[in-house]
Amino acid sequence: MNRRPLLISLLATALPAVAAQKKSLADPLLLGVEQSLVDAGLAQAFQKAFGRDTGVAVKLVPGTSASVLSALEQGDVDSSMTNAPEIENRLEKQGLAHDRHVIAGGDFVLVGPVEGKGKKATDPAGLLGERDIGAALAKLAEAKAPFIAPLPGSSANLGELVLWRAAKVAPGNPWYLKAPAGTDPLALAISTGAYTVVDRGQWLRRGGKPLAIIVEGDPRMATQVVVMRSFRVNHPAAKLFGQWVSGANGRRVAGSARGWKGVK
Repeated sequence: MNRRPLLISLLATALPAVAAQKKSLADPLLLGVEQSLVDAGLAQAFQKAFGRDTGVAVKLVPGTSASVLSALEQGDVDSSMTNAPEIENRLEKQGLAHDRHVIAGGDFVLVGPVEGKGKKATDPAGLLGERDIGAALAKLAEAKAPFIAPLPGSSANLGELVLWRAAKVAPGNPWYLKAPAGTDPLALAISTGAYTVVDRGQWLRRGGKPLAIIVEGDPRMATQVVVMRSFRVNHPAAKLFGQWVSGANGRRVAGSARGWKGVK
């Protein structure tokens, strides 16, 4: 059976539905954004500066990177701002998202409880001074020190899973703990004195004692913020937004946000 005419017919039937998703400049640009970028203030900085320069309203739709990219794939948002390279690469290769721009660079940090100051500072798992994140996580697992997992699907969660694989450790009970639904993992780690992984921008804005940065600077902890467009919706300002945030104006915004830097 020749399926080609049937396929052409189905595609022709689907085209009007895609065209119906076209929007106007009167509609706000729906930007799905990783929650930690909102917590760090980076997303609002881009939103405000872009609106000021272009007059286009941007509505932030926060969520985990995984949920945001799922919404982008389904056409529930016009554009996305995330740092989840594995999912971003998959969507781009599958042709489910396009017009990808790297707009900011940053890194994750391992934070944990610290007592004392300077050379006398110590942490329960003895990780202070370690520069190799793989070695540090292996020691943490061996010590069974309490670790609060970042929110499932968040950029920090996706990033820490890559780091655990690098450490050749499968985190689990009783020391690898998941925050109850509706509970902020970083706030829980601070209140219980546990270890966790968080992006530096969020830590600088929301972190505090008794936690401190334990491990930082390993190249494997680097992260990049990416903007992409959906294929299923066509907001006239979506392409402009990608060009603006990845250009000179966007680099200035990223460079002024604590914990982030602009990239070319």
